[in-house]
Amino acid sequence: MRDDDRIRLRDMIGAAEAVVKFAAGKTREDFGDDQMLAFAVIRALEVIGEAATKVSGDLREELPGVPWANIVGMRNWLIHAYHDVNLDIVWRTVQEELPPLVKALRAAIDKG
Repeated sequence: MRDDDRIRLRDMIGAAEAVVKFAAGKTREDFGDDQMLAFAVIRALEVIGEAATKVSGDLREELPGVPWANIVGMRNWLIHAYHDVNLDIVWRTVQEELPPLVKALRAAIDKG
């Protein structure tokens, strides 16, 4: 694995783990009521997406189970359509998508 890919994967893992920590013990209602929490989670998701844009095509091909296009697409939506962010989708992403993403990225680093 290229050093720059390893750095990007670590950036993605770090941001995803931060989001999981931020959301621990919180409900969807807490998320909607806490502007600072929502901003922190959204920013971390933006970082994950930005790092994903920097991952090489070779590594993306090696990790077809990682939804690269969805990750980058969410980043673009959060940044460019900031006025139309659906917190239900963001919360569902945090709860359902980030834990398996962290697991897959960790496995890739351990392998590579």
